[in-house]
Amino acid sequence: MEKVEILIIGAGVVGLAIAAELSKQFDDGSVVLLERHSKFGQETSSRNSEVIHAGIYYPTGSLKAKLCVEGNQKLYQFCQEWEIPHKRIGKLIIARNEEEIPALESVLTQGRKNGVNDLELLDKDQITKLEPNIRATAGLLSPSTGIIDSHKLMLRLEWLALEQGAIVAYNHEVIGIDSKGDGYHVTYHNPTGQLESIHCRWLINCAGLNSDQIFSFLGINIDDIGYRIYPCKGEYFSVSNTKSALVSRLIYPPPLKDLKGLGIHATKALDGRLRFGPNAIYTETLDYDVNEDHAQEFYNAVNTYMPFLKSTDFHPDMAGIRPKIQAPGDPIRDFIVCHEVERGFEGLINLIGIESPGLTSSLTLAEMVKDLIQ
Repeated sequence: MEKVEILIIGAGVVGLAIAAELSKQFDDGSVVLLERHSKFGQETSSRNSEVIHAGIYYPTGSLKAKLCVEGNQKLYQFCQEWEIPHKRIGKLIIARNEEEIPALESVLTQGRKNGVNDLELLDKDQITKLEPNIRATAGLLSPSTGIIDSHKLMLRLEWLALEQGAIVAYNHEVIGIDSKGDGYHVTYHNPTGQLESIHCRWLINCAGLNSDQIFSFLGINIDDIGYRIYPCKGEYFSVSNTKSALVSRLIYPPPLKDLKGLGIHATKALDGRLRFGPNAIYTETLDYDVNEDHAQEFYNAVNTYMPFLKSTDFHPDMAGIRPKIQAPGDPIRDFIVCHEVERGFEGLINLIGIESPGLTSSLTLAEMVKDLIQ
């Protein structure tokens, strides 16, 4: 049986970032990344808003707040160093009436507590100067929010991992894990469907939508410890290039109560396309179809502050599925990043529930895993 120092499961943006970070520290061939799909980022990492978040919403001291605020700057630096397409276009959170202004003030306070110091409250006239086609009573401007080409980011992370001696194996689906005194035996199907095994000293579980199942292979009841993934589908609709040109920034309504979501918002793609979403539909079926009948729901969500839109402007764009660890109606939860020593699994690091802001936090999540190993 082949033996390696570190085995990573899942080649989304976080798994690739971990492989790129750890392969700097270890000898060639010591870091192996297994992915069940034929290429990287086939699930959550490639089906999202591609936003570089500032870290303004999350509870102070949470991993989401810490890793996002630090990750924001690291990601911009990485993009500049490696010429990853991105734009620091900024985000405008708007109040549609006087009653919503306190919600903006609350977000401003929370953002500053988290260390985001470039936020600015705007009045109606200031908003009109920035976004003349947006109807709003007040707004909160986040200049450090941006957008990124997530595919090019993952492509560069994969290249760095390979260049530094990591092994990246696609079409390798993990189907079993056994804990041994000196590490873990991991069984998988290879590209031809045959069973093979590999032994590792460190096992890094960042399998996204399947991360709860990966840990359950060790006999853990994931419900008892709160590790179950509840897949949540988010659909996106886009509008024509003519209408897209009427907005230059990301436009968000105030966040939903208790931060259970950011609501349907407007994001800009690097090609200038204006895209709306996501909604939130808990699902047991992992399909990526967009229901055309939901176009009216999207129009109703944004027409109060984007009066230039008509319901017929909305066309299905894409859908993604987020690996939430809170069931419908439950309070929002933080990332799980845990070296499972207390459960008797020394050398196993779980990353579970890595949804937004996982893309922004990918480089700092990788550094956190490195620190846990060191």
